[in-house]
Amino acid sequence: MLTQAPRGTRDILPDQVYKWNYLEKIFRDICGSYGFEEIRTPMFEHTELFKRGVGDTTDIVEKQMYSFDDNGGRNITLKPEGTASAVRAFVENKMYSNVQPTKLFYITPCFRYERPQAGRLRQFHQFGIEVFGSSDPLTDAEVIGVAIDFFNKIGIKNLELRINSIGCPDCRNQYREALRSFLSDKLEGLCETCKGRYDRNPMRILDCKSEACRQKVQGAPKMIDYLCEACRDDFNSLQDNLSTMNIDFVIDPDIVRGLDYYTKTAFEIISNEIGAQGTVCGGGRYDNLIEELGGPSTPGVGFGMGIERLILTLEKNNIDIPKENLTDVFVAVLGEESKKAGIKILKELRCNGIKGQMDLLGRNLKSQFKYADKLNAAYCIVVGEEELKENAVLLKDMRSSEQEKIELSEIIDVIKKRL
Repeated sequence: MLTQAPRGTRDILPDQVYKWNYLEKIFRDICGSYGFEEIRTPMFEHTELFKRGVGDTTDIVEKQMYSFDDNGGRNITLKPEGTASAVRAFVENKMYSNVQPTKLFYITPCFRYERPQAGRLRQFHQFGIEVFGSSDPLTDAEVIGVAIDFFNKIGIKNLELRINSIGCPDCRNQYREALRSFLSDKLEGLCETCKGRYDRNPMRILDCKSEACRQKVQGAPKMIDYLCEACRDDFNSLQDNLSTMNIDFVIDPDIVRGLDYYTKTAFEIISNEIGAQGTVCGGGRYDNLIEELGGPSTPGVGFGMGIERLILTLEKNNIDIPKENLTDVFVAVLGEESKKAGIKILKELRCNGIKGQMDLLGRNLKSQFKYADKLNAAYCIVVGEEELKENAVLLKDMRSSEQEKIELSEIIDVIKKRL
């Protein structure tokens, strides 16, 4: 139907979009306080970027990507997440030649084909940050700190930070063998997708959403028990840094994240207010991704958080977002000469940073006052023909209903002082 949005998408109407503007401003401010700069990447990329970056055994690549051939025969994919695009931009624009680390943030739409549910849509939006060029676990803690500071600023308190280490390629190889050994006599009970993952990447089986597969992996060995000395030292250092920053956390050895590029640190911030889809922020370290995508060996760490889930969490926590008033002053006019004068006054108001409106439907004066009241205007300037003869207007305080005559040449200064 032409008049119905595609399933899994939704309109963000004016009575909701103010919440988005509010959150975006706070996110930008928090990122700025940590020294992050904004990056904007294309909405679509070459499909191979996500196959190599996200991983061809992940649910995203196997089941959820919106991919198509364009008119030039190139296989294109709508962006399912933000990190791979940021890495591609980092490599393509040789940002690695700048002084490191590179600290980036973004606000972007993403696309995944999955069953729409509360806080999860086929077109959704993400806040994300990435830090390239530092392997220090303090960087991981700072990335987590950005998320925690943001949640504190917007008033969400009932959250739990869960951390894990999923090791480096060296210790992970040993773990994969242990995991294959554990799963070897359970293959028949796994879904077809997980059977295919057994040889290629058995860790992805731990991330399967099938209840049958979840039952089969109960009691599986934990990656955290197979960490090499360097990975264990980094994980301990992360915990020390978080404690120093007064950030509470729990260690959750079941976190593996749904993307293949993660190494070492993996974390999730969980809300207990939005049901089964409780993760409001997730991220971790990916020290091999930049090299995998054609750049120099460069460590990286970052996170993504879904804006729709964030707003849902705010609503579940009964946290009100302040709605900015759209009208400071309403200009009411009587007759054509008054209208011309009103237009000039309105322009001056706006040029001085004062939000102003006037009637566009030919209402009478009484109806204009009612309209001004619905707009929640603080003041109403009444431009009457008699007052204009005296180079004056009436200024009505919409809260007290008091009126006074003000010289036309002084009205802007008077309004600026009173707002």
